[in-house]
Amino acid sequence: MKSTRQVLIVEDEPVIRNTLREFLTSEGFLVSEAATVADALTQVRQRDFVVAICDVRLPDGDGIGLLKRLLQMDPDLFVLIITAYATVENAVEAFKAGAYDYLVKPVLFDDLHHKLQRLFRYRELFVENQSLRRELSRQDRFDELVGSSKSLEEVQATIRKIAATHSNVLLEGESGTGKELFARVIHRAGPKSHEKLLAVHCATQPVELLEAQLFGQCKGAFPGAQSDQPGILLHAGEGTVFLDEVGQLPLATQSKLLRAMEFQEIMPLGGTEPVRVASRIIASTTRDLMREVAEGRFQEDLFYRLNGVKIRIPPLRERLDDIPELVEFFIGKHTAALGKRVTGATSETMRLLMSARWKGNVRQLDNAIERAVIMCEEAQIEPKDLPPDLLGVGQILPDTDDLRSALRHYERMHISRVLRQWPDKREAAKRLRLGLSSLYRKIEELGLDL
Repeated sequence: MKSTRQVLIVEDEPVIRNTLREFLTSEGFLVSEAATVADALTQVRQRDFVVAICDVRLPDGDGIGLLKRLLQMDPDLFVLIITAYATVENAVEAFKAGAYDYLVKPVLFDDLHHKLQRLFRYRELFVENQSLRRELSRQDRFDELVGSSKSLEEVQATIRKIAATHSNVLLEGESGTGKELFARVIHRAGPKSHEKLLAVHCATQPVELLEAQLFGQCKGAFPGAQSDQPGILLHAGEGTVFLDEVGQLPLATQSKLLRAMEFQEIMPLGGTEPVRVASRIIASTTRDLMREVAEGRFQEDLFYRLNGVKIRIPPLRERLDDIPELVEFFIGKHTAALGKRVTGATSETMRLLMSARWKGNVRQLDNAIERAVIMCEEAQIEPKDLPPDLLGVGQILPDTDDLRSALRHYERMHISRVLRQWPDKREAAKRLRLGLSSLYRKIEELGLDL
């Protein structure tokens, strides 16, 4: 973070420069001096200044040109221009170039003191405003995580702690739980949210192409490599690289990734000089990486490097309380995309959705709602609008607390499903482990419509 007292004086006249230095030092500022444009640029490259006070006329250039270059190097720098001629044209030119204010020679200390006081009050408000904006932005990012179940709240609490850092993260979870969404939330809620987030799917391409995509390539590194390419780890800058299914990386590629994480450098394919990188790694896996290490398919050092900050993304069956909110979200999403007027789901549909096993997790629910919106002919989604296989995946929960009614409801639904799957009643009775006469009696008792 910048010291709030670092000031650079850029003035070629020694008397003025020394006088300004003495005054500012007596006011408690840490003062550096430069007599030329070149010297000023060198010092700004080497040190962080809050304020630069620049003369308009310098031996090797002018203050307005220097002002523009300084702001390119450090957009947060405040520049005061010193001019011998206080004309409207000079002031307009300085302000257009990005100056905070200007001073007229001979510089009056009271005027300088007043302008600096005003500048630092403005800076305090500016920094506070930026901080509040970042905090609000981080809070807004969590709106992407739909639901309010306890398991989701626990994940959000962990994300809030690590999002403020630039640490590497490992996301563990079943397929379809939304690990890439969680990775994007972590990135957008973090200090480098303005930087890129680039995703690489580690199991979808040949090793050579995967390594070229990750680490870059030099021209002629392999057949088809017709030009230099920087690679995603470099191209991401100080942003985030999301490695989906990191457990499926080949062992040789794992070694290169480990080096990139440990030493912050990579070797492009066909290259002879290492390249520095600064990107954060967020990796995901559906595999048990500890077991992969034990069976020799995953490097132990890389596992511990990734496992420092680990977040388990819960499957949908562990966050059933989130299903109503997710259904509402997906209905809104798909009705907008498809131009349909579907306002919700019936209570019977919702009970069915909350009782399904959801082996495909949130992705399966998303697909089911998309299909239901397409098929729906009424204002609300009904069970018939859902994918047919979903009816066999779960059971509609009865709208009662009475155990006998619930058991009867389940029995009716279960026998109906078996009979739909096995229309031959002898075969159905065999699978239900009932006598044929008992099955007919159940059909009559339960009022099954065959």
